[in-house]
Amino acid sequence: MPPAAAPAAPVLLLIAHGSRDPRHAATVEALVGLVRRLRPATRVTTAYLDHCAPRIPQVVARLAAEAAPAVAVPLLLGRAYHARTDIPGALRGTGLPVADVLGPSPLLLDALDRRLADAGLDLHSAADRSRTGVVLAAAGSSDPAANAATRALAEQWRQSRGWAGVAVAHASSVPPHVPDAVAALRARGARRIAVAPYLLAPGLLPDRITAAATAAGADLVAPVLGPAPEVARLLLLRYDEARTASTALTA
Repeated sequence: MPPAAAPAAPVLLLIAHGSRDPRHAATVEALVGLVRRLRPATRVTTAYLDHCAPRIPQVVARLAAEAAPAVAVPLLLGRAYHARTDIPGALRGTGLPVADVLGPSPLLLDALDRRLADAGLDLHSAADRSRTGVVLAAAGSSDPAANAATRALAEQWRQSRGWAGVAVAHASSVPPHVPDAVAALRARGARRIAVAPYLLAPGLLPDRITAAATAAGADLVAPVLGPAPEVARLLLLRYDEARTASTALTA
């Protein structure tokens, strides 16, 4: 008698924030395409917290009707309000395992490097890096712990790459802002300023960062992380971690 087929892997339920800006959903779908190419045997589906369809309850109900096990993977960089409150609230009572947020991770630093190279920065030159100050421009949060995690990532990036400095800026109302970070890096002696948005998809905040960086005289502005291969690999890593932890709990 032939051995029974191995059970299918759980669905990777990617939970994105959503935006009225159509570039957001297009970027999420491009990222999903990368994940599918990396792991073709794993079914990937998307649900949104707000603004875009399909919403979380609709997708969760469909998966339940199919009796399809799933692992929810938040498309979030940090553990701020959406990760701590919105997503757990939306998934309460579903029993779905929920993966950790993406950050911090060395893969995100690699993705930031990629986007700076896309903007024209020569990452292979240690001398160039030592003259370049980088603004890590994040959304910013009312949660001090989330902002502290971004600062810790910035320091790790500075030390591992040899930048002249890495200063954090926030696109929200929470200071410091991009002009402050640019001025601080110039005061430290950085000869060139690069701004790297620590955001996953285009929209209002990345546009605000670009406008502020241009007004502050930054030398180059990188694109958002978007469908970077490193982000796709990180999503699968978080999925695997949550799947393994869930299996261990039920064993």
